[in-house]
Amino acid sequence: MATITVKSIISGTTYQYIDNGDPKSGTAKDVYFSPDRKYVVAIFKEKQDFNQKERLTKIVTKYLSQIQTKDAGQYYLDEIYRWPTDIIEVKDKIGLIVPIYNSKFFFKKGYSSNDLIKGEEKNGKWFAGAKFRNKQFPLSLDQSELGKWLNYFQVGVNLARGVKKMHQMGLSHSDLSYNNVLVDPSTGSACMIDLDGLVVPGLFQAEVIGTADFIAPEVLATKHLSKTDPARKLPNRLTDLHALACLIYMYLLHRHPLKGGKVHDLDTEKDDLLSMGEKALFVEHPSDTSNRPKMNQISKWDTYWADVNKLPYTITGPYLKALFDKAFIDGLHNPMQRPTAEEWEIGLLKTTDLMQQCSNIYCDQKWYVFDNTSIPKCPFCGTSHKGTLPVLDLYYQFKPSVWKPENHRLMVYNNQYLFQWHVNRNLVRNEKLTAEQKVPVGYFTFHDGKWVLVNQKLNSLVDKTEDKDIPIGAMVELTDGKKLLLSKEDGGRVILITLVNK
Repeated sequence: MATITVKSIISGTTYQYIDNGDPKSGTAKDVYFSPDRKYVVAIFKEKQDFNQKERLTKIVTKYLSQIQTKDAGQYYLDEIYRWPTDIIEVKDKIGLIVPIYNSKFFFKKGYSSNDLIKGEEKNGKWFAGAKFRNKQFPLSLDQSELGKWLNYFQVGVNLARGVKKMHQMGLSHSDLSYNNVLVDPSTGSACMIDLDGLVVPGLFQAEVIGTADFIAPEVLATKHLSKTDPARKLPNRLTDLHALACLIYMYLLHRHPLKGGKVHDLDTEKDDLLSMGEKALFVEHPSDTSNRPKMNQISKWDTYWADVNKLPYTITGPYLKALFDKAFIDGLHNPMQRPTAEEWEIGLLKTTDLMQQCSNIYCDQKWYVFDNTSIPKCPFCGTSHKGTLPVLDLYYQFKPSVWKPENHRLMVYNNQYLFQWHVNRNLVRNEKLTAEQKVPVGYFTFHDGKWVLVNQKLNSLVDKTEDKDIPIGAMVELTDGKKLLLSKEDGGRVILITLVNK
């Protein structure tokens, strides 16, 4: 075992890594840890040409600096990306300095039956499919590693933000897949790794066409053409949006949106190419049901999540249903129609406001999206909601004395919080929120047989139905048809209360 000292070819900084003769080896790089385990040195196996060096230099200088100097830069570098920070040279090979992964991205327990993968990294693939969630599967993951259904919405938010930021900088990922993200469902965290292949339009083309399952149909359908053929489609911003939609669908529903029962060719390789490329068809297409999964062909470990009749994509709620339709129906073969990363971020966050806790303590998923029925029930275990349920519809002032619905509602459950982004439409819930803006301004609770909102921080909360102010520290009962003005400030919203399941 030897400690090797290397020098940056950009900044002149020296780095060290430990070579025990057995590095962590990936497809393209060998990875070594620094003595303090604060960073890794990832050395390319192949020599990098001038263009590849130029790309890497831009990534660790210009683009890293762009993230660092913009709003929420630290959030992106700590939570969303493991961004390379420097370049070194060992003999005639190039290496990257990359900060070490956060400890939450390593398995604490791993399998429920043994600790074989304890300490291994939580590659996103572990959580995308159904098999490792099935308690009967011999190598199922421990429940503590799987998180609640609600956590997977936050995983999606982090991925959407990561793609959004790249696209804002004019970059595209080009190989977004579950292999290039780390996921910790217990905290709702997701982090993008292997960021050395980013595509800079007009400057650096994609070096790979992507990872199977995530390659956009237009890339697969034209991959037989020469790279110089104008009809050839290479990975770009729009192909990232296909991969992002696939990832979000898989993390919420643990099945693939295009892998169904339809056979296009008896030659498996040709069939794969057609079913994911030119002939790709959403497994839940509302009018063409020919690609529905055939349950008698599904592995017994996957049947629970694979059944699109029992767990249709509509269980993800109205906002995400609309986005999945855009991604896998309108935009599947028409890339310009695909939802942007920011649309996914907004849709996922609005959906978390529709969440209800399942009252069945044995329910594995613990949460579900309110289904807009008078007696809502959990789609995972079938348990109906007990007792009344306040539904708050948000309205904004269109012009003086004219209020319009916001197409945004907030479901109430015991100890649910009210935040500033609910109160005022001028505050957008995104990564730029300050710590102060994330502090709840009120909370809902079931008190003496009634649902109430307790005002913690709102200076101008008004019960419009009773025409009276609700001072800080006081509470107001939530009754059917009641209107509350949350703030008199510009952008302040009104909520209209509907009591369901009375």
